[in-house]
Amino acid sequence: MAGKAQIPTKNSALISMIADEDTVVGFLLAGVGNVDLRRKTNYLIVDSKTTVKQIEDAFKEFTTREDIAIVMISQYVANMIRFLVDSYNKPIPAILEIPSKDHPYDPAHDSILSRVKNLFSTESVASGRR
Repeated sequence: MAGKAQIPTKNSALISMIADEDTVVGFLLAGVGNVDLRRKTNYLIVDSKTTVKQIEDAFKEFTTREDIAIVMISQYVANMIRFLVDSYNKPIPAILEIPSKDHPYDPAHDSILSRVKNLFSTESVASGRR
């Protein structure tokens, strides 16, 4: 064990999850989960007992932590805090809306996709192309 190399935490980043239990467990089995020394996790399991305030607090915490590079959030959960997701404009951590088992993905509600569409539509208008 003494010869085992340690991954420096300054050069690594985590993926955080805000989703239903099945989605979070799937990603935890893939190795996404982390619990730090203060017993803080990088995921929130959303169920019928989870309040919107808890979801908001987790989103705010994950988007301000320096060790998180991507926040993956189920789209139906993102719809509960749409005002926060839409107002978030930093590049890191990136917000990625994903489908869940019980709620299919709807591109009309994806804030990142709508920003990209607006970007390309304004660029095409500015350059004279449509």
